[in-house]
Amino acid sequence: MTKAIRQALIIGPSWVGDMIMAQSLFLTLKQQNPDLAIDVLAPAWTRPLLERMPEVRSALSLDIGHGQLLWKERKRIGRELSATHYDVCYVLPNSLKSALIPYFAKIPKRTGWLKEPRYILLNDLRKLDKKSYPLMVQRFNALAWPKGKELSEEQPRPLLKVEPESAALVMQTYQLDKANGSVLVLCPGAEFGPAKRWPDSHYAEVALEHLNNGGQVWLFGSAKDRDVCQLIDDVTNGQCENLAGKTSLAEAIDLMSLADMVVSNDSGLMHMAAAVGCKLVVVYGSSSPLFTPPLSDTVRIVSEDLECSPCFKRECPLGHLDCLNKLSAKSVLEAISDLNKEDK
Repeated sequence: MTKAIRQALIIGPSWVGDMIMAQSLFLTLKQQNPDLAIDVLAPAWTRPLLERMPEVRSALSLDIGHGQLLWKERKRIGRELSATHYDVCYVLPNSLKSALIPYFAKIPKRTGWLKEPRYILLNDLRKLDKKSYPLMVQRFNALAWPKGKELSEEQPRPLLKVEPESAALVMQTYQLDKANGSVLVLCPGAEFGPAKRWPDSHYAEVALEHLNNGGQVWLFGSAKDRDVCQLIDDVTNGQCENLAGKTSLAEAIDLMSLADMVVSNDSGLMHMAAAVGCKLVVVYGSSSPLFTPPLSDTVRIVSEDLECSPCFKRECPLGHLDCLNKLSAKSVLEAISDLNKEDK
């Protein structure tokens, strides 16, 4: 008789967007086994995301810097986790080092994709067929199923939990008011690199149009995005709310849920906007919606049909960044208009 699967450990990704897409796997596992307890081991900063996912029992902090091997530390963590007696582990990152902890924890079934040589570390290795699983979310979800399982393009969609009372408190903290006009959130940053960033001058055009129509504009991003957000705010003579680098991740989730419309690069904030149900316009340059699209019905994708894109590079290899520079503010404003018409 097969032993019941009661507890699963997930070795989670280290990027905002990837962690949000990983929720689709958590949902799939809970659909298969409602009594399954899911713990996620990931960098500490992901905790605010995981705390908004009801499928997750515990968010376990992995305090090891990105790219660091630290063999002895991973062994120590693995041995500590062995006391939990997990039945299965799903390793979402493709690196060898990400498979060390479940191996040291002696978890009976350790599932992941065959990328770096980790033949001993994982005992349920899957060889990736990119044609069968073109989307990242499918690659996550396929690990929950037997090898070779056909998956539809539609997978369980991430849905971050937001409490209205919490959102209202965050608005009070930053002296924001929904009554001041329709809220347009702009997310002009992209951690990946410049080839994902639509020019700040184009974002400023979109901001001015919305402000001139009586709306308000909130600028989101990390501390690294503070300067580019300030450039946009300067063009509008300080009429925007520049929240970049000010909000915590949890606060950003709450405030994002209040947006009437979001315009974003292909970034973690894009996936966040989709996961809290926002209407969303996404600008794609060097990347492609055919791999990591926002998982939402209320979305419009705007991109230039160029021979050189998508190149998936951090910086434009040709030096001109035409895929973003030639993508006009007008095209984004038209996409916003189309989405708004659907609500009428």
